Amino acid sequence: MNFIYCFESEWLKKKRSLASWLVIYGAFFTPVFIIIARIIHSSPLYAASLKADYWQLLWKSATESLAIFLLPMGAIMAVTLIVQLEYKNNTWKQLHAVPQRFTTIFFAKLFVILLMMVQFFLLFDIGVYLCGTIPYVIKGISLPKAPLPLLFLLKENFNYFITCLPIVALQYLLALHFKNFLVSIGAGFLLWVAALAMLSWPYWYINPYTYCPGYFTGVSGKHNPGISIQVLSMTYFFVFITAGYVLYLTKKEKG
Repeated sequence: MNFIYCFESEWLKKKRSLASWLVIYGAFFTPVFIIIARIIHSSPLYAASLKADYWQLLWKSATESLAIFLLPMGAIMAVTLIVQLEYKNNTWKQLHAVPQRFTTIFFAKLFVILLMMVQFFLLFDIGVYLCGTIPYVIKGISLPKAPLPLLFLLKENFNYFITCLPIVALQYLLALHFKNFLVSIGAGFLLWVAALAMLSWPYWYINPYTYCPGYFTGVSGKHNPGISIQVLSMTYFFVFITAGYVLYLTKKEKG
C-alpha cells in the first residue's frame, strides 16, 4: 500500500508540469503535420485508401520522426524534467523525511516515468488514427476500407517501448545523480547524436541509444549483433536501473 500511495503522490506532482505537456505535444507533433499535409495534397488519398496495408504504411510513415528524433529526445527530456521537479522546488529533503523507504521512492518515480511512456504511445496511436481519417472526412472521400490492424499496432508499440527503455534507465540514473539538469540532458543528447552516426557501423549496438532508430531502419538485419534488439534493450535497462538504484541508496547527499 505504501508504494501505491507514493506512486499516487508522484503522479500528482507531474500534472501540469513541463514533462506532462511534453508527452502530449510530442505524441501529436508528427500526426498534426501529416494531417495538414494530407489536406493540402489530397490527390493521393483515394488511391491510398484502397490498399490492403493502408494502416501499416501510414504507421511506418508516421514513426520515422518518432524513432529517429521524438522518442529518444522526448525520453531524455521527460525523465530529466520529472526528477528535476524535486530539485526545482527544493523538496528532496521533504520527500526523504516522509515515512517512505528510499526503494519505494525510487521505483515509484520510475513507474511514473514508464506510465508516461505508455501514455505517449497511446496518444501517438490516436494521432495516427486521426491522420488516416480526418483528411478523408474533410475532403469528402470515402474512408479507408482496410481494417485497423490492432495486433500489428500492439506489436510495434511494444517494440518501440522496449527499445527506448535503456534511454529511460540511463537518463534516470544521471538525473538522480547530478543536480544540474544540463549534465543529464547534455549527456543524453551527445549519446543520441553519436547513435545516429553509429548506425552504419558494424558494432552500432554498443550504444543503446541506437535501438530506437535501429529498429526503424532495420539496421540489425545489415549488421546482426547475434541477439535481438529487444533482449539487448532489456539487458541495458536492468543494468542501468540496478546501477542507478545502488547509486541512489549510497549517495550521501540526496538533493
